[in-house]
Amino acid sequence: MLSTDTKKVFSIAIPAALKHLVDILQVLIDMLMVGMVSVAALAAVGMSMQFMMIINVLMTLYVVGGNALISRFIGQGRKRRASSLLYALGIFAIILAFFVTIFGYLGSENIYMWMGATPDVVEQGSLYFKILSLGIVVIFIDNLLYNALSAAGDTKSSLYIKLSSAAINAFLNYVLIFGHFGFEAMGIEGAAYATVVAYCFNVVAYILLLKKPTSKLNLIPFVRFKDLKRVWNVGYSAALDRGISSMSFLVFVSIITSYGTAELAGYQVGLRIEGIAFMPGFGFAIAAMALIGQNLGANNKDKAYAMGVISGRIAYIFMGSVGIVMILYPEVLVGFFTQDTATIAVASYYLILVGLAQIPLAIMFVYSGALRGAGATKTTLKVNVFSLWVFRVIPSYIAYNMGYGIVAIFIIMNIETLIKGIIYWRIYNKRVWLDTKV
Repeated sequence: MLSTDTKKVFSIAIPAALKHLVDILQVLIDMLMVGMVSVAALAAVGMSMQFMMIINVLMTLYVVGGNALISRFIGQGRKRRASSLLYALGIFAIILAFFVTIFGYLGSENIYMWMGATPDVVEQGSLYFKILSLGIVVIFIDNLLYNALSAAGDTKSSLYIKLSSAAINAFLNYVLIFGHFGFEAMGIEGAAYATVVAYCFNVVAYILLLKKPTSKLNLIPFVRFKDLKRVWNVGYSAALDRGISSMSFLVFVSIITSYGTAELAGYQVGLRIEGIAFMPGFGFAIAAMALIGQNLGANNKDKAYAMGVISGRIAYIFMGSVGIVMILYPEVLVGFFTQDTATIAVASYYLILVGLAQIPLAIMFVYSGALRGAGATKTTLKVNVFSLWVFRVIPSYIAYNMGYGIVAIFIIMNIETLIKGIIYWRIYNKRVWLDTKV
């Protein structure tokens, strides 16, 4: 029999992990359909995802701090305070989205040119991103509402909403991209419209959910600037962390790119497969963030600590099991994505090595999420930046210049994951983070 605490962890983690899976599948379906239009259209959508990484940094400003504070308010039994904070964060998200929309709409061509796109990709990308920019506000609100409900412990509603919107997105892609049911074929513009409409559906569904008295959160039109300031005090470190980490990964990928096309393709395929293993880690990190924040709000530090331990143990059992499959059957997994011999070889080496690192990766996922849920974002900032540069980026650059092969880069990457997992494990067990003020 599972304990009550374990059941709580599962009730939050499983829907969150499944939603993450649906997110991945939606992206793959989008790329598949757009790829039927032209190679330039496919490249344009792929490059837009790189720019969305920067936009995700901006969303971190209010999401991580909002999660930490909302979960604490819920733990204190202050649903109205949490609901008024959600309303205030919504206003802030709309204001921030307004400026991003202007920049994205007016600068879409320059964005693609800056990223080194060819003229045909710039043309397609400009068409796509102008439309997507007009929907930035619903993307911001969707992200806020999903994370807020997760912090309150409700991930099931978000899963159901995501399943519905993913189906809408796929159907509208079919209708608008290729021109069916009397609609004109719109190509890449149709994909952009489908994405925006799907996000609009999400926001409407969330608002209808929040209007229900039984919802774990509501929208109460009241702004407390004191609470917003508390959110930003936590959020700026998280945003800085994500921004620097994103740039660090781009530098790391540029090192892999230097090895050649097969090496880059093998890394990308391996990373895509590994993304499936991320799902349980992602889900249990969400559970740890929510339950730790709620228990800290209830001033129950021992239970907050225990919730992270339970989440971590379950996560590394799940991810460790997936890691065994990666080690034993790498060629089979890679074969679903490519038949190129050189790419299969590189991706297989990648999967074998990351398979060995799934347990420390699970610890890193859950315990870094736990620290963010407690509001200790300055700690995660220091650990991530230090670890990525000292143990991954710089050693990889040195190894490349010394003539070592791509396997050496993958080994360095996994050693960094192991070291980071150990660092987070030690920080978590010291319990100092339990006293973080939000």
